[in-house]
Amino acid sequence: MNTKTNLEAVTERELPIQNNIKSLWEKLMKAKIGVLPLPLYIVLAAIILTASVYNTLPADMIGGFAVIMILGILLGDLGQRIPILKEIGGPAILALLVPSILVFLNVINTSSMEAVTTLMKTSNFLYFYISCLVVGSILGMNRKMLIQGFTRMFVPLIVGTVLAVVAGMLVGLLFGYDLQHTFFYIVVPIIGGGIGEGILPLSIAYSSILGGSAESFVSQMIPAAVIGNIFAVVSAGLMMRLGEKKKHLSGNGKLVKSEDGNEVHEEKEKVIDFSLMGAGLLIACTFFIVGTLGQKFIGVPGPVIMILFATLIKCLKVMPHKMEDGAHNLYKFISTSLTWPLMVGLGMLYIPLEDVVKIVTPAYVIVCASVVFVMILSGYFVGKLMKMYPVDAAIVTGCHSGLGGTGDVAILSASKRMALMPFAQVATRIGGVSTVILASLLLKLLS
Repeated sequence: MNTKTNLEAVTERELPIQNNIKSLWEKLMKAKIGVLPLPLYIVLAAIILTASVYNTLPADMIGGFAVIMILGILLGDLGQRIPILKEIGGPAILALLVPSILVFLNVINTSSMEAVTTLMKTSNFLYFYISCLVVGSILGMNRKMLIQGFTRMFVPLIVGTVLAVVAGMLVGLLFGYDLQHTFFYIVVPIIGGGIGEGILPLSIAYSSILGGSAESFVSQMIPAAVIGNIFAVVSAGLMMRLGEKKKHLSGNGKLVKSEDGNEVHEEKEKVIDFSLMGAGLLIACTFFIVGTLGQKFIGVPGPVIMILFATLIKCLKVMPHKMEDGAHNLYKFISTSLTWPLMVGLGMLYIPLEDVVKIVTPAYVIVCASVVFVMILSGYFVGKLMKMYPVDAAIVTGCHSGLGGTGDVAILSASKRMALMPFAQVATRIGGVSTVILASLLLKLLS
């Protein structure tokens, strides 16, 4: 009898401990990093970190996705939680800059860098992402508004570019910079369309005209492009906040105001058929290949041809509705799940802080900021005059001051407007190519 009583007493003492452990576990499982429960996130992160430390992380897409996903989920979640920062595109800012800082400080080991490099450069993940977003968003748009958006967006883009150039040169002059230096080494790199499509061709042109190595010109131009991109991301976040406070100014991803007040986008993603998403993946990849073929024969940048081809298919109504559904659902999945991880990869490989640190001064930063702010403000006011949503028009115009496709992703994700990707790509590609050509011709005339 006494023995039974003792066992019961021990059990009664253990029950509160078990209940506390159970309660603690339930609380931990409710705590999340992104969509992952905190304990699961810690386990996954520990496995990936251990593999990278012991050089067993696969140097391919599997290893690359593991690294950018685990960092992207964390940084995107933190960016949405930190006060003030979350109001100006915090997830995009953290996902871009923190990995870049870690690389600059040599914190990320060789194994992780090799895996991410394979994914981002060898496997061309950036262009895969952009293809899925461009094709899916175009095929999911309202035909009439798609055409109006493309035809109207060039006015704020042209006006914004001209005013941004003038503003940048005047502010540069105010701080003692030579007008020619300000134009060719600060303003043009910001609006040149990114590093690959803008700065590299410019460096070759500058080298052939002025002499010297192309690499020396790259190092002079990259800081302006990077700083301009950061200001464009922050400005996009501020525009998003303005749109949230004054809803009549924002289309939430719609560029042109509809005359009858109907929604611009056709909400066709209510029922998701995963086999259709597979078809959408094939369509997106094929449309990208159409762009590369066209570039070979007519010389126009491949992404621009891809956009024009997708727009033509949409306008002619030759794509079956179910296939449009598949492409649009794929776009929703990619934009929701892979944006922050992609930006981690971009920050690790395409935001070289070492080059920026060498050349930056407060005056230099102010000149870069003036170019971006004037471009976005002019896009806002001209867009308003053109019966476009001014917030969205400003964001699209601001993409011309970003780092090409990298900048488009960062700017649109900071403003939660990935649906504007087709317009952003046109602003970046056509605006960038035009800038490179005109700047090269002008430098030749002045030399």
